Amino acid sequence: MRSKLRMSADQVVENAVTAVVQSRQYTDNVEFSPEDAGRSEFDFLCHIIEKVIHAGATTINIPDTVGYNLPGQFGSLIQRLIETIPNSDKVVFSVHCHNDLGLAVANSLSAVMAGARQVECTVNGLGERAGNASLEEIVMAVRTRQDEFNCNTGIDTTQIVPASRLVSNITGFPVQPNKAIVGANAFAHEAGIHQDGVIKARETYEIMLAEDVGWGSNRMVLGKHSGRHAFVDRLKDLGFEFSSEDEMNDAFRRFKRMADSKHEIFDDDLQALVTETGNRAENDHFTLKHLKTSSETGTLPSSRVVIEIDDREVVSEQSGNGAVDATFKAIEDVLHTESALQLFSVNSVTSGSDAQGEVSVRLEKNGEIFNGHGTDLDIVVASARAYINAANKIFSQETRIHPQRVSGI
Repeated sequence: MRSKLRMSADQVVENAVTAVVQSRQYTDNVEFSPEDAGRSEFDFLCHIIEKVIHAGATTINIPDTVGYNLPGQFGSLIQRLIETIPNSDKVVFSVHCHNDLGLAVANSLSAVMAGARQVECTVNGLGERAGNASLEEIVMAVRTRQDEFNCNTGIDTTQIVPASRLVSNITGFPVQPNKAIVGANAFAHEAGIHQDGVIKARETYEIMLAEDVGWGSNRMVLGKHSGRHAFVDRLKDLGFEFSSEDEMNDAFRRFKRMADSKHEIFDDDLQALVTETGNRAENDHFTLKHLKTSSETGTLPSSRVVIEIDDREVVSEQSGNGAVDATFKAIEDVLHTESALQLFSVNSVTSGSDAQGEVSVRLEKNGEIFNGHGTDLDIVVASARAYINAANKIFSQETRIHPQRVSGI
């Protein structure tokens, strides 16, 4: 306290109480969270929590701010606080665990078993440094091990995978294939002994149903001979519905183009396709019309782009360190976003050399971040679409600030 806050213990308590009292003037739900509580002096922690509860706090959040605690320690801390603080029964105890040692989920679950009834967590475990506790892992652990937990979350678990994909798309951070619950391989079985066991009795190697967390109930394969009805029905099974006939027609046209090049189209392909359709707003100012790249050993790669801006087409050809670098330079030469590329991420949607490429970019301009997303069987095309998607967002922001602008950024 003296080294960071430059305050005495009494001053810290006084300020905490004042803050709670002031907050209660605006809301009946006030949460108090003492930073790095897991390493705090226990008696003082009890004292300040007792005072803020008396002042009107309704939730007491105990953070493991630097991910230092071990599960046994952290669960014991929660239990001791509940048992020691005289008015602890008047509040909900919450926990906020970081994952510096990979123990955020374990610490959170230990706290729940000790009496905590709120867990602050994130989809895909995103967060500062190594991240925070993973929502999907906590929810499914509580649900799957009801023999150990005398509580439940009330969460619709079938929305976990769609939520994970949405967060991954927005942030540009891909989900690792072997990530628990939401990873592409979370319910895959490669080992022969595992496959044999699943065929004979699923519960031998699967403690959860893939459908319960939002994975498709089957891996239906569509192809070039699949019709509109099969396409729309499969997307409904996957939880997607179109907001308009035009949006559906656009998605179906892209599906048929993909089917001409890719023999088998899987659920993951469809989900990426619909995400790409949703990213293309009807009023997009910039549209990629044509892209041609040239790359040869011993020569500098080049890229020629044709971008439609409103009703006119603008052409640029640039060289770069690779096909993607040249394409980005050509796009920037047309659009003049004057932004900095902060992130460039490439993922394959499915396995195989004919898999769709899923590209995320992050552009920074004037301190603001703009994420772009693009998919295509050609990685360079997907990259161009992602960059232009982000550029459209920059333009939309700029025109809100400067409505007189009609073209360019």
